Amino acid sequence: MLMPKRVKRRKQFRGSMAGKALRGNVITNGEYGIVAAEPCWIKSNQIEAARIAMTRYIKRGGQVWIKIFPDKPVTTKPAETRMGSGKGSLEYWVAVVKPGRVMFEISGVPEETAREALRLAMHKLPLKCKIVSRADLEGGDNSEKN
Repeated sequence: MLMPKRVKRRKQFRGSMAGKALRGNVITNGEYGIVAAEPCWIKSNQIEAARIAMTRYIKRGGQVWIKIFPDKPVTTKPAETRMGSGKGSLEYWVAVVKPGRVMFEISGVPEETAREALRLAMHKLPLKCKIVSRADLEGGDNSEKN
């Protein structure tokens, strides 16, 4: 599972997922990618499941980039515990994803293979997403500037 090697603070506040992704919203490395359509916390095991689904389908050909990293600790209190007595213990790590964020990229395989691999990966993720190509996102950016 993905998790930070070390962190400055062991426990964090929950924070907010308001607004659109300002960073990481363009495809930088690959040709095709998965873009988030809604805000969500993605657990480290869900990221790993999506990665495995993609690499198995492309039979270890091409290249896959993971553009999100689970650096936020999530705590929970044990079941049937009364309120109070501090914050719970660390259970898992999540990546905070906002709408428009490119989560996975893929290249080095034909378009049909890449789209199918990304579709399989999307089924492992807990949010609505869409498959985009580098041309789609670049076209959108240029039309907004003009």
